[in-house]
Amino acid sequence: MLLFFALGLLVHFVFFASIFDIYFTSPLVHGMTPQFTPLPPPAKRLVLFVADGLRADALYELDEDGNSRAPFIRNVIMHEGSWGVSHTRVPTESRPGHVALIAGFYEDVSAVAKGWKENPVEFDSLFNESTYTWSWGSPDILPMFAKGASGDHVYTYSYDAQREDFGAHDATKLDTWVFDKVKDFFDAARNNQSLFSKVNEEKVVFFLHLLGIDTNGHAHRPSSREYKDNIKKVDDGVKEIVSIFKDFYEDDGKTAFIFTSDHGMTDWGSHGAGHPSETLTPLVTWGAGIKFPQNVSAQQYNDEFLKEWRLENWKRQDVNQADIAPLMASLIGVPFPLNSVGILPVGYLNNTALFKAESMFTNAVQILEQFKVKMTQKKEATLPFLFTPFKSLSDSQQLDILRKARSYIKQEKFDEVVSLCEELIDLALRGLSYYHTYDRLFLGISVAVGFVGWMSYASLLTVKSHSNIPRGNRREGEKPHHVLPCSFMAAAVLVACFLTIQACPWTYYVYCLLPVPIWYAVLREHEVIQDLAESLLTFPLSHLVAYLLVFTLGIEVLVLSFFYRYMLTAGLIVFAGWPFLTQLWTRAKVTCLSWALFSLLLAVFPLMPVNGCRITGSSAVAGCSNNSHKKKFGKGRAVGTSVTDAEYSPLYVCCVQHPPQSVKERRPTSYESDCELDDISLTSMQFTWNTDIAQFRQLHLDDIRRAFFLVSFALGLLRSSNLFNRTGIFSSWSRILAAGLISEQASATM
Repeated sequence: MLLFFALGLLVHFVFFASIFDIYFTSPLVHGMTPQFTPLPPPAKRLVLFVADGLRADALYELDEDGNSRAPFIRNVIMHEGSWGVSHTRVPTESRPGHVALIAGFYEDVSAVAKGWKENPVEFDSLFNESTYTWSWGSPDILPMFAKGASGDHVYTYSYDAQREDFGAHDATKLDTWVFDKVKDFFDAARNNQSLFSKVNEEKVVFFLHLLGIDTNGHAHRPSSREYKDNIKKVDDGVKEIVSIFKDFYEDDGKTAFIFTSDHGMTDWGSHGAGHPSETLTPLVTWGAGIKFPQNVSAQQYNDEFLKEWRLENWKRQDVNQADIAPLMASLIGVPFPLNSVGILPVGYLNNTALFKAESMFTNAVQILEQFKVKMTQKKEATLPFLFTPFKSLSDSQQLDILRKARSYIKQEKFDEVVSLCEELIDLALRGLSYYHTYDRLFLGISVAVGFVGWMSYASLLTVKSHSNIPRGNRREGEKPHHVLPCSFMAAAVLVACFLTIQACPWTYYVYCLLPVPIWYAVLREHEVIQDLAESLLTFPLSHLVAYLLVFTLGIEVLVLSFFYRYMLTAGLIVFAGWPFLTQLWTRAKVTCLSWALFSLLLAVFPLMPVNGCRITGSSAVAGCSNNSHKKKFGKGRAVGTSVTDAEYSPLYVCCVQHPPQSVKERRPTSYESDCELDDISLTSMQFTWNTDIAQFRQLHLDDIRRAFFLVSFALGLLRSSNLFNRTGIFSSWSRILAAGLISEQASATM
């Protein structure tokens, strides 16, 4: 029995670890050729301000007196540059946000094993492509971009990690340190000829990471005076730094400025999930190559924000967070980051139509290069007769689109070039996702076959241990058959050969070979299977139907709990009363009473408000409901996140320090989402969603598969626990709930 217990732990560990190979492989590829626009860039240098933890509404809204907390930034919006909302993706953490901003791709999900602190795979970035980059800020952010940079041209200046005190009374000193160091840097450059010549080079980047707002938000919450005052101090600091640049470079008009944030923050001071307060961040750009403010009478975003922010007359242009990387590369003329999946927002560029068309063409070729490398890698590792290419973007289609785009450029049909390149980018990104998940079905089937086999084996041993099945024994002297073990040995050899030919990782051997001994053990119990089948045939049909109905109802309750949390409460209440309807009550009263008590206690938790949803005071974040539907973000290009777009952490809730959100809040959602939020007050703002049914994510067959993945995992644990004790089911429910949390997160990324 102890051996079986150890084998059970091993099997469940392997199935658990398979999540990482199926959903957590790095999407990054290497070997692409750098692509850059063959035209003179509008800017010689770029200044990037990232206000860590700054929410869009906190920057754009007016205070109680009708004044802006960031008057300089607001003046830029109205008189100097372009603005919008940058939509981040889950996980809304500092590192993934900066990777999206500077490298142009959404977090490499394999970094979950490093706690989102370090990337296991090297990647290209804007800093690496620059001539020189100087950066100031947090020691948690700056080193990761200098670590992978080629050469010695990325310089970092960080304060001590001890300064990042999230319990400090006021963290504005972190931002003051950055501004002071930048001022000292330019004072030194005036007296250092070598440094002076470097800062006057072309394609230079200055990066200011401002952590104070995030730290004050964690310590005091975004509605606090400390958080709001920090925004004002950042605004003053940005104004002073801009003045220093103009003075140092004698206002030559060759400096581009970008002000944004890596992520937002909930009203109760957390981030990491997909709530709009965490995913909506500001984007303000001005300077060389940036379009001046555009006065408009109508916006493409039909929401209340523009009126509440009193910015309805200035054109707003929303982007995906990863789109900022190609924008910055285009401004200073460096190659687009090799792993970038961002789409250049040409609406921000103040340049010729030819420059915009060439930049979009470069963007399309750069993403297409990743697609071609990914396809080549997968093709080389797959047997020719088994390889299935991405049919929507064949080699001939690639050439046709590129030729047509070049032809349009010669004919000066620049708008058509932009549209054609956007189409090519969309196809290439879909193809990247296709090849990245190419082995997912194969691995999923292997794991499912093994898991079903283990459930079957555990069930057979349970029946064998607690019943008179099998009824008869094998006759004495009967020789064992060798056909079954030989067949399974042959199957194992064939599977191993198949994996070897395709040069698969060693973990693939584990997932694919593990079902062989499991199913061999199942079929060895053929006598139990035969007697069990005979017993079921003699079982009363009415009883069988009743049990099937109860079983089906239980599964439906588990599936519905994915969407309605209170269904878990209903199921737990039924579980609490179940022992009293059986003979267990007469045999183990204390155990039954304990079971009922703890089940009822567990039943309370699904009814409790989700973290951050009901906070007393002037600001409260409410949950999903069907009341007071206000249009949030308009019908522009969907720039949020979606379940099908991203590969996110199934263990996210276990791997980061922030409390878990509800299923609806935790799942990545587009800003035109399938969830409705009611009465969400972010100070004076309301992040609400329209309930237009056309915007809802449609239910797919995969959704059913994901839901039943939890059920299968739970039943496997249940069968394993029943083997040791007939009352083992009492202790298994808590394990099922824990497994369900992990499995639900995993299924959200399938």
